Formats: sequence, C-alpha cells, structure tokens
Amino acid sequence: MRTLATITALLFASAAFAQTPAHTASEAAAPIAAAGDWSAAKMKGVNVYNEANDKVGDVYDIIIDSQSRVRGLVIEAGGFLGMGTHYVLVAMNSLKFANKAGKTTEGMTSQTAREWFPDRAVINVTKDQLKSMPEFKY
Repeated sequence: MRTLATITALLFASAAFAQTPAHTASEAAAPIAAAGDWSAAKMKGVNVYNEANDKVGDVYDIIIDSQSRVRGLVIEAGGFLGMGTHYVLVAMNSLKFANKAGKTTEGMTSQTAREWFPDRAVINVTKDQLKSMPEFKY
C-alpha cells in the first residue's frame, strides 16, 4: 500500500508533466529557403512579408526586359477592394523566397503534382516604406 507522501509526490509529478507544452518551438517550424524553377503565372498572388513577419503586400506582376531578364516583381501594397492600391517595382535581389517548414518547391504536393511557386517572398522594408516608394505605372 502506498503512503500519503508517495501519492502526493505522484500527483505533483503528474501536474508538472501536464503543464509541459505538447509542442515546443524548433527550427523545423521556421521558414526554409525556397529553390527551384517557378511558373511566372503562379507567382501572382504570392504573399510578401517583411523581416518581422508582417504582411506588406503580394506579388501582382513580373516585369521582363527586352533582353529576356527579369527586371523585378511588381508588389501590390495597400488598398482595399481595388481602391488606394499602390504598385511598386522591386528588384529580384532585394527579395528572399521561403517556404513553410516541410514544404519545398522541388517536392511534390501529391503523387502527380509539382508545386511551381514559393510560399512567400520576404523583403526588408515596412509596409509604410513600401507605400512611400515610387509608384510603378503601367
């Protein structure tokens, strides 16, 4: 038969164990660098975040110059229901592309489908800084 001290110790140990979070943060939860070939058509709508993980816009278009080089991405910043939208041309080298952990552009989304776009683009500006950049006019 167990003593009162043993039962009390077991209860406290159980309570301490129950307070331990089931999931702990790990590097696996952080975004991973995206690599691979992407479809320009599928890049439209990719969310753009800043380094603080705040959404600052999304990819609206890709601009290609006459020598077939990507000049940059047009980022749609601000606006609501098409009003007050501000478009900014951003050079490709000012963006980093990332995926959610466990998701890669080179991997398969099913047995037959390949994913042709990154999960997100990351730029080192705030939403206000992006809106203050010169507007891209079509």
